[in-house]
Amino acid sequence: MQTALSEAAERNKQPILEKLKIILTSSRLVLEIGSGSGQHAIHFAPALPHLIWQPTELPEKLPALSYLCQIHSSNNLAQPVSLDIDDDKWPNIQADTVFTANTLHIVHWRQVCRLFTQVGQLLQDGGFFCIYGPFNHGSCYSSDSNRKFDRWLKSRDTKSGIRDITDLSELAKSHNLALKDSYTMPANNYLLVWRKQICAIK
Repeated sequence: MQTALSEAAERNKQPILEKLKIILTSSRLVLEIGSGSGQHAIHFAPALPHLIWQPTELPEKLPALSYLCQIHSSNNLAQPVSLDIDDDKWPNIQADTVFTANTLHIVHWRQVCRLFTQVGQLLQDGGFFCIYGPFNHGSCYSSDSNRKFDRWLKSRDTKSGIRDITDLSELAKSHNLALKDSYTMPANNYLLVWRKQICAIK
């Protein structure tokens, strides 16, 4: 089975891993949303042996992902499972961290909202939600290349596009998620780290 590999994933996998090694020192199970080609999963899992890495994808993309994970297997790389953001019920996976890369600018805002809702419900207090990709600040692009990329995204789907960190922060608050860290990454990208807040006892 042939799998279409991503050049971007090859370029960014090591810079992301360097940050994850700092962030995920106490994590035990990471749920990856939209694993795509699986290049991140097969690179991160063996480099983070203290945790289990759980890849997921849409049902129609699962065979190719499963194949790549099988031929690059490691003891802590779980068998990929089907996950659709739009599904009412997600797989019963007790993750303490959720990771997704280059997804928020592809899916519609309605799905971004649904993603935060599901992650907010899934994570226990102290859990992490790590999001990698291009983002705007206060409606401003971080580079001309991101402006052009956003224009291209919207030309193929008007409901997609680069998301603004301010909008995400407001959305996160309603699900008890607070922005803990914002790492500047190569190629005008960011790694945003949200943390589930400890609920106050009323």
